[in-house]
Amino acid sequence: MTPERLRAALRGVPDPEWLDAAIERVAAEPATVPRFFAAAARRCGRGPLPDAPGWTADEAARALLLAALPADHAGHAADVYRHGDAAEKLAVLRALPLLPIGAECEPLLHDAIRTNDTRLIAAALGPYSRHLDADAWRQAVLKCVFTGVPLAVVHDLDARADAGLAAMLGGFAVERRAAGRDVPADAAALLDRLTAASPVNPAASPVADPAVPSDARKA
Repeated sequence: MTPERLRAALRGVPDPEWLDAAIERVAAEPATVPRFFAAAARRCGRGPLPDAPGWTADEAARALLLAALPADHAGHAADVYRHGDAAEKLAVLRALPLLPIGAECEPLLHDAIRTNDTRLIAAALGPYSRHLDADAWRQAVLKCVFTGVPLAVVHDLDARADAGLAAMLGGFAVERRAAGRDVPADAAALLDRLTAASPVNPAASPVADPAVPSDARKA
């Protein structure tokens, strides 16, 4: 997805003139972004965008507002995330891959993954999750399994999945089956693919609680 595609998909919003004016104002006066960010759902609607699958109108409008900033995209994104409601936080997470930033907003991913809001967890595992280190990424994937977030949302899952993740999933599967519970089908399929390539010993890798940040576990 690109800002240009989102802008085209928003042509049919209820108040396109407001959105055009808001984008121009934010580009000229970055300090106004919180006000326009908060108003985007009311002025543009919350419905899905047929020409931008997976996006809603308010998410796309908010992403465009952040993309229109002339500088300090990471700082403004972090600010509206911290002060926003769940929908505004979700829009920030969806927007991160579209912004000219490096890893500065990685802390927002950790915050989202610590929640039990499956929408935020799923968004945190999008393309911007490339900035998560291997340990944090594995824990985030396990959090998806625990909370029922489909693994299909995890960006570059097959490319990043490794023996460490296989061991964690193996431990999870042992615990679930011992308790008489099923292992989610997508997690079982991923574990099968990983263990077929490199067998692991699940008993050697107890399942860490994915709600506990990795840095806290290392302390």
